[in-house]
Parts: sequence; C-alpha cells; structure tokens
Amino acid sequence: IAVLQIVKESQQQHGLRHGDFQRYRGYCSRRLRRLRKTLNFKMGNRHKFTGKKVTEEILSDNRYLLLILMDAERAWSYAMQLKQEANTEPRKRFHLLSRLRKAVKHAEELERLCESNRVDAKTKLEAQAYMAYLTGMLRFEHQEWKAAMEAFNKCKTIYEKLANAFTEEQAVLYNQRVEEISPNIRYCAYNIGDQSAMNELMQMRLRSGGTEGLLAEKLEALITQTRAKQAATMSEVEWRGRTVPVKIDKVRIFLLGLADNEAAIAQAENEETKERLFESLLSECRDAIQAVREDLKPDQKQREHSLENDSGKVSNIQYLHSYLTYIKLSTAIKRNESMAKSLQKALLQQQRSEEDGKRTPRPQDLIRLYDIILQNLVELTQLPGLEEDKTFQKEIGLKTLVYKAYRCFFIAQSYVLVKKWSEALVLYERVLKYAREVRSGAGAYTNSLKELPDVQDLITQVNAEKYSLQAAAILDANDTHETESPSQVKDGKPLSERFETFCLDPSLVSKQVSLVHFPPGFQPIPCKPLFFDLALNHVAFPPLEDKVEQKAKSGLTGYIKGIFGFKS
Repeated sequence: IAVLQIVKESQQQHGLRHGDFQRYRGYCSRRLRRLRKTLNFKMGNRHKFTGKKVTEEILSDNRYLLLILMDAERAWSYAMQLKQEANTEPRKRFHLLSRLRKAVKHAEELERLCESNRVDAKTKLEAQAYMAYLTGMLRFEHQEWKAAMEAFNKCKTIYEKLANAFTEEQAVLYNQRVEEISPNIRYCAYNIGDQSAMNELMQMRLRSGGTEGLLAEKLEALITQTRAKQAATMSEVEWRGRTVPVKIDKVRIFLLGLADNEAAIAQAENEETKERLFESLLSECRDAIQAVREDLKPDQKQREHSLENDSGKVSNIQYLHSYLTYIKLSTAIKRNESMAKSLQKALLQQQRSEEDGKRTPRPQDLIRLYDIILQNLVELTQLPGLEEDKTFQKEIGLKTLVYKAYRCFFIAQSYVLVKKWSEALVLYERVLKYAREVRSGAGAYTNSLKELPDVQDLITQVNAEKYSLQAAAILDANDTHETESPSQVKDGKPLSERFETFCLDPSLVSKQVSLVHFPPGFQPIPCKPLFFDLALNHVAFPPLEDKVEQKAKSGLTGYIKGIFGFKS
C-alpha cells in the first residue's frame, strides 16, 4: 500500500485542509468500521467484545494493513485535536501524550507486519518512515530533543530516497513531507544548542512565501517558541534616548522578532509575499499593544500621579505603549507605500493592460493610499510622551510634506484624465511648492528621509507633466472651437421634435440616443361627468298611513280574540 499517499488524500478530503482534526477522527472511525465489516474481522458482537489482532498468517489482503494504519491515524488525529484544546485547558496535555503513544504503538505493529515477505519493499520503507514520523512527534511533545531529532532525520532520509527512486509526480508527495519535517528538525537542533537554527527557521518561512496552511502555522509556532526562550534574557528597550523596562513576555517576544521580520520583508521576492509578511507583523504588533493596554488599566492612577509630579513626563508603561504604537503606524505606512509603488508600476504599464482587456489601476487608487498614510502620520504626532520632542515632530512634518506632494500629484493626474486642465495645473504647482519646502528643510534630517520616495524625481516628473498638460490643453481648445459650429449645437430636444431642422448630432450613433421623451409627459384629458340630484331635497311625498295595515295587537287579549274569531 502507498502509506503516505493514502494518509495525505484522506487528510485533505476530510477536514485537515481547514485544521478540523475532529472531523478527520470521525472519518477514520467510520472507515475502520467499514473495513472490519468488509473483511468480516469484527471484534465480537453487540453483547461481548472479543479482541482480535492482525497477524502475518491472515495477511492475505492489503486492507488488513489499512486497518492498522487507520487505527494509528485515528489516535494521531485525536492527539492533534487535544493539542488545540490544550491551549485553554492544560490538563488535556496528559490525554494528548496518551493518544500519541497509542498512535506509535499502532505504527510499530504496522512496521512489524510489513516485514513479511508478502509486502513489497516500497511499503516496508513507507511503514518505517511513518513509524519514525510518529515517534518523532511523541518525543517532540515530551521535549526529548535529541531522540526527536534522530527520529525525524530517519524519516527525512527515507522519504528523500523514495523521492529520488520514483517519478516526479510521486516525488512531490515525499518532498512535501520532507518540508513539513524540516522546521521540527531545526527547532530540535536549536534546543540542543545550535544557535544558527533560528535563522534557518526564518529562511524557511520566507521560502514558504508567507502562505497559509499547516506548514506556515507550524513555522510560526516554532519561531514563537524559540523567541520565547530568547526573551528571558531581554529586560529593557531604548527608544529616542529613553530606556524603558519590558516586563510583558508577549512584548519581549515581539520586539525580539521585529528585526527578523523587517529583514524578511526586505528579502521578499514578490508583492504577495511581502503583503502577507506585513499583515503578520501588524497582527503581532496589535497583540503586543493589547497586552500593554491591559497593564495600563490598573496603572491609570499611578500614571496620572506621575504626570503631575514629573511635569508631563509619561510613565514607563505608557512610553512603551507609545513605542509599540509607533512601530504599528510606521509598519502600516511602509505597507501602504509598498502597495503604492506596485500601483505606480502598473500605471506605467497601463497601455499594455488596456490591450489585454484587464482592469487597469487608476490614480484614485493611489490617492486613497496616500490619504491613509497622512492619517497615520497625524496619529504619530499625537503619541503621548513625544509632544515636546521637536526633532521627532520636525521629521514627521517633513514626511507629511513628502506624502502630500505625492497625493497632490496623483489628484492632478486624475483631473488630467477628465480634461480639467486648469485644476490639474494648479495642483502641479502645489506639488512643486511642497517639494521645495521639503528640500529647504531636509538639511539635518537627511538620514530619516532616506526611506521616503525621492522628491527630486517627483519635481522632474511634474515639470514634464506640466509641459504636456499645456500642450494637451491648447489642442483640446482648438478641437472645441472646431467642433462647436452652429449646426452642431444641440438644443436638448429629442429627434422627434426637430425633424424640420438640420443638426449634426453625434449622439445618434452612440448608445445613448435621444429619440423621444420617455416616459412621455402627462396630457390633459376630459373628466367623466358627475351628476347631482338637487330636486330630491324639495320633493314632498303623499301620506300613506291609510294604506298601511295596522299591526295586530299582541298579548293575551289579542290571542283569545283571535281564537274566537273576534276582530277589532
């Protein structure tokens, strides 16, 4: 049997694509029941349990091996389900280890059965690799790093040999399993004492492209665990000349990984990978800020007291909150700037995209990005503890001018598209004004402006755009004078109302043709006549009392008279 192929296909089709281990465990139980019923290998009846074991003598069908494999998979999936639940209920970790031991026991039985002469060599190797993989998982959970590393290395070696021995289609599956195992091997090596393992874990995450899935989740979990060990040695951080103690573990882990995350973003090969890494960094930063915010609540009174005594100097925990907020806003600005650069490249290739029939980016998309960047810069200037920092405020002011210049430039580009030449020209002049202010005030802040877009390139581009704008405006004015002749001026009437006058109307060959007024307007019509009987109120009807019979008397007297025939 193809052990790895059966396992992977079952996992992908029954829940593990979304990390639903409970669903996969249910599938394993149902498949075990079907196999036992098909093979007539039942464990007793409904009244009594009779245990049976698969032995080499009855190994006449490969489905007997599937029985053992599904038992192991069921125990493994239950262990992984308990691992997810153990994050909130630590006691479930004992049950998790018990299930993993059961999975290893079934894998050992599978490996023993595969040593039979009836089993081919490929199945024997796959059973050994499967056994080594589950053993490594058990040792990994027990934190027996050396034994886990040996088991994972054995598993990796077998799968690499199998990948080299078969076709490329079959080798893909084996190589994927090798990639899943590699982070665990490097983490075990780090715990044994290999300090270069952390860098290799970061490179693995970068090579994975920041994609989603089990491998990415495993890499993130291993990197977080590695940083947690390093965070024990970190006690303080320095920012803008002030040293602040860091006591929250989640913040320590985030600050330790900040440089690695920024380096990974710089090394990202494509925009999609870079975007995912930015989102991951922002998510970690938000979690760290939330942890600091929870510590800020009980410290509120002390912080107010320190503000009064220290003449406006904020407390350490508040300053740390400002630092993390600064990191979050700066990262958001870098992400939006990266998106803006990719959109600018797409704008340059707009003509080719139009020929392909695809949707092309517009200057309005860039305007929205620069609006968000400017809003983030406004929030930076309002951070507690930095109101009196003149250097910081000046740097943010210069950055604001740079991004305002680019925003004005793309607003002007959008006006050019709708042929509003005068508005576009005014905005181009505003861009040059902002750019000159940046150049005049950037003397002592050159280092802080290195990461920003180059203003000189923008000035050169604006000067070129101004000349092309003036030329386009002159040509458009000439075209307007030529086309607006008396015979071409429309009076707004539909075609049905101007049959007697000749008029060149280009809209008649377009999709919006004005032929008639639709819906048609209301017209007055005669109303149905109303009749009023005015004579009825003046008619006097004759008296009719003599013609109406009097009502017979009722009661006992009338009854008796009626019996005897007397009439009144």
